[in-house]
Amino acid sequence: MKEQENPQINNLHCWGDIPEEDYYKLQGGIKASKSFYTSPRGLKLFTRSWLPSSSTPPRGLICMVHGYGNDISWTFQATPIFLAQKGFACFALDLEGHGQSQGLRAFVPNVDSVVQDCLSFFNFVKQDPRFHGLPSFLYGESMGGAICLLIHLASPKGFDGAILVAPMCKISDIVRPKWPIPEVLSFVAKFLPTLPIVPTADLMYKSVKVDKKKIVAEKNPMRYRGKPRLGTVLELLRVTDYLSQRLSEVSISFIVLHGSADVVTDPNVSRALYEEAKSKDKTIKIYDGMMHSLLFGETDENVGLVRNDILSWLNDRCSE
Repeated sequence: MKEQENPQINNLHCWGDIPEEDYYKLQGGIKASKSFYTSPRGLKLFTRSWLPSSSTPPRGLICMVHGYGNDISWTFQATPIFLAQKGFACFALDLEGHGQSQGLRAFVPNVDSVVQDCLSFFNFVKQDPRFHGLPSFLYGESMGGAICLLIHLASPKGFDGAILVAPMCKISDIVRPKWPIPEVLSFVAKFLPTLPIVPTADLMYKSVKVDKKKIVAEKNPMRYRGKPRLGTVLELLRVTDYLSQRLSEVSISFIVLHGSADVVTDPNVSRALYEEAKSKDKTIKIYDGMMHSLLFGETDENVGLVRNDILSWLNDRCSE
């Protein structure tokens, strides 16, 4: 009944019912496309691209990774659209078990395989003659930020920089399952890894600050609303523990952005990344009072602030 009370629940897109092609034309004539890519392990992955208008040659290539339970077709699009308007060619893919890609919904049994999926797709994109000679950057939100760091560790010279938005280098103790739950779950997961029973609140409501934006996020037809699956949670705990111990090995140029009021991923670990990384070129931005969803869930003014910090960082590393 709750869905019937909201007449806009079936909007085609997060911006409303304007067809995608018409909407992109209104955004400065950016060129967008979507397709499927088959990874080396045979997984069919949904991909999108957002390119500057034909009159604007791209200044750089941005390879983007979304967060847990999210996808690239709803509110995530706002950031690549903004960056394409500013001259950057953006590419992204729905991760295994997310959005329109193959796999059981929100089940990520092996993050290392996901990293290889992303690396394979991004390397495929970089082979396009249109992008030869351009600087290439990784961009990741939340779990996607962790995946970007893992991509960098797997291919240390593969990219010129990384934009890490509230990266999941550690799951906040506020939402991390408490003892003895992890021990119990670890045992059960050996037999039932896909079981969606991990007792964690819906992260969207802990991520998005503005109430009307919670409504928009809730309308996403691809958003995973179930409880986290045992195997996924254990894998994310494993990966974040692994990453938090290898921060000193990070050598890529990066900007890390985090809200001080984030209760999903720990801003202190972003501080640790900034302090421990051996990168010569590193920047950190901690936004007072902001929550996890920096580029959608905040006020428009705050979103604009974060966007401009990202754009300024890119502008300093790319030619006009």
